[in-house]
Amino acid sequence: MTKSFRTLDDVDVKGKRVLLRVDLNVPMEGGRVTDATRLERVAPTITEISDKGGRVILLAHFGRPKGRDPKESLKPVAEALSKVIKRPVAFAEDCIGDPAANAVAALKDGDILCLENTRFHKEEEKNDAGFVAELAKLGDIWVNDAFSAAHRAHASTEGLGHKLPAYAGRTMQAELDALGKALEAPTKPVIAIIGGAKVSTKIDLLENLVSKVDALVIGGGMANTFLHAQGINVGKSLAEKDLAATALRIMEKANAANCAIILPVDAVVANQFAANAPSHAYGLDAIPADGMILDVGPQSIARIHSAIDDAATLVWNGPLGAFELTPFDRGTVVSARHAAERTKSKKLVSVAGGGDTVAALNQAGVAGDFSYVSTAGGAFLEWMEGKPLPGVEVLKHG
Repeated sequence: MTKSFRTLDDVDVKGKRVLLRVDLNVPMEGGRVTDATRLERVAPTITEISDKGGRVILLAHFGRPKGRDPKESLKPVAEALSKVIKRPVAFAEDCIGDPAANAVAALKDGDILCLENTRFHKEEEKNDAGFVAELAKLGDIWVNDAFSAAHRAHASTEGLGHKLPAYAGRTMQAELDALGKALEAPTKPVIAIIGGAKVSTKIDLLENLVSKVDALVIGGGMANTFLHAQGINVGKSLAEKDLAATALRIMEKANAANCAIILPVDAVVANQFAANAPSHAYGLDAIPADGMILDVGPQSIARIHSAIDDAATLVWNGPLGAFELTPFDRGTVVSARHAAERTKSKKLVSVAGGGDTVAALNQAGVAGDFSYVSTAGGAFLEWMEGKPLPGVEVLKHG
């Protein structure tokens, strides 16, 4: 897939001012970075450009500031990044104007500079042409390494790609390679596991997937909506009963596309939504009227395992049950471990993404065993929905 993209292999960065869009939106508490995962992900691109003699100028947003706000400054993030890459990172108090221009002018080959939060300017999110031009003055080329912001057509994530020669950074390249292997040119058969609470947030996703995958496992609260649509009593379980017609339409579409829909055949049911609430596995014909389905049952887990065994490629988004409560994380955890074992024995290409999904895989202790885990929430979902991502489209060979 990245064959259609320009990457760092296609450019000599030596002596060039490289505007590098990265994702530095890390969790902070009391002025300290509490999780450096995103910094570690962008480190290889930064150090590669620096090692090759490029002048690295980092562009990023942080939080959702309304104008200039010291609490949303990137300065402490730049300091944390410096520790991760073990090199000095200079800082400019603005991303345009004299503070930025002077800091860029002071750079020598291999130096690294972080500009202040692009969202301190409202023109960033408007993709304002004048603001794009101001940013473009600071660089000779633009490298986008922020897949997680690629679904936004902002000045620093898309606009610059029309003004300067544009390339994908290594993190972006890895993400696009992984996603290409999962859905664009996958080894078949392909299975998707889609969970989570609500069908309403994933209608576009389900409708796109049924035409692309051979089997679709539906779990979590979403599955209850599908079961209800088929006339099964789901008791007091979370279900969007007003979406019954939508669920049936998706099932018809799957049938026409020859995609098998795999729904739970049994369920773990409790009387209350609480950790360690007394629970019992029931067949679907015997769900108590006052019961809540909180996880897939043992027969459903066995079906999911055999579906994973039949697949060459797996795409996963969303947990199969109330994974944040023990013991209702079991379906998600054992299925994730099963997929991880298949991946480790080279029988499966597994790609997962979305915030809850990453948390669930970490809980199962297998995030590192999947072929690729995307930390990009919105961009990953929109890509799975089949929507073009502005920050990716602009990198394609025109």
